Amino acid sequence: MPNATPGEPSEQRGGWGALTVDEVHRWRDLRAFVELPYRLHAGSPWVPPVRIERLAYLNRKLNPFFTHGRAAWFLARRQGTVVGRISAQVDDEFNRFHGSRWGMFGFLELEDDPEVAEALLAAAEAWLRSEGCEKMVGPMDLTVNDESGVLIEGFERRPQIKQPWHPPYYQVRCEEAGLTKAVDLLSYELDISDREHLDPVIPKAAERARSRHGLTVRLMGRRHLRRDMDIFAEIYNDAWSDNWGFVPYGKADLDAYALEMQIAWAPGWFMIVEHDATPVAMAITVLDLNQVLARMHGRLLPWGWWYLLRRYHYVDQVRVGFLGVKPAYEYTGAAALLYAEHFATAEHSWIKHGEAGWILETNRGMRRGLEAMGGRIVKRYRVYERQLA
Repeated sequence: MPNATPGEPSEQRGGWGALTVDEVHRWRDLRAFVELPYRLHAGSPWVPPVRIERLAYLNRKLNPFFTHGRAAWFLARRQGTVVGRISAQVDDEFNRFHGSRWGMFGFLELEDDPEVAEALLAAAEAWLRSEGCEKMVGPMDLTVNDESGVLIEGFERRPQIKQPWHPPYYQVRCEEAGLTKAVDLLSYELDISDREHLDPVIPKAAERARSRHGLTVRLMGRRHLRRDMDIFAEIYNDAWSDNWGFVPYGKADLDAYALEMQIAWAPGWFMIVEHDATPVAMAITVLDLNQVLARMHGRLLPWGWWYLLRRYHYVDQVRVGFLGVKPAYEYTGAAALLYAEHFATAEHSWIKHGEAGWILETNRGMRRGLEAMGGRIVKRYRVYERQLA
């Protein structure tokens, strides 16, 4: 596999002319980095994000990732045409928490060309080696809580908000290039209005959680959402800490996340379980804003902003993004209480359908819970790895 010196172009020859991979330093190259998937995935189920939002996300002064991490962007060109892109990043907070020296790659987009895949991965690997990394994991944009994995099942379905979409050849090219599976991430489809397929164990466990353990559900309000994000982080950092790929949330991350949630918020779908006023579990279920973005075609102007303001008119499904219980309360029925509350909320909402995920394939407890709710796997994403040392 070809090696590239970070910051310098690599070059190889193929049947379509010279292939170069360069690190992005100029504004016009950053715009080309953002623009590539709009061409590659035109006419597919992929939903185009708003371009200005993507540019802001890559801005080192605006994205809170860069308060605890660093990254480089790379573009592959053949005869002047952009044919692929990739990022390489190091999350110092992740490595401190896990005592590891991992590096990640992400934003993987490429034409169906094995040379492009190999060259992009070589550039990312070279940069990560120069940063002292021992393993390369990805794709993830920029952390595992953002768009992660290569889609390997569910190509016909439109992705929900913060879910990637790829054509089938992405998996082939990654595995041809020598990447090996690290873990699969699953997304479950749920009909949250259909109690017929709900396992009777769930409402019984939810009732015991109330009567025997004194648990109650409090809905997060929009006005105090930033305050409740601190509670979310407390539960998340406790409940998820043993999960593969876990990254703790810090203040800067929560500030940005709270702003995102203001747009994706819907009444009744952000929940906290309390015991004697102490938060012990939570669920954050967001509007599937991809139903709005699909109408905006990647632009706020001239009419994209109008669709965004009227998002409640276009969105009829949600994504269960987070649902977790503090380990000390795992056997109190807190999770069942949250499951039951989702069905109760759907009874009084225009939203009846959604997806839950991603879910680690190794998370047997959550998978059993979703199957008890009548959920079925509709999408599978694969995260890859490669040893560097």
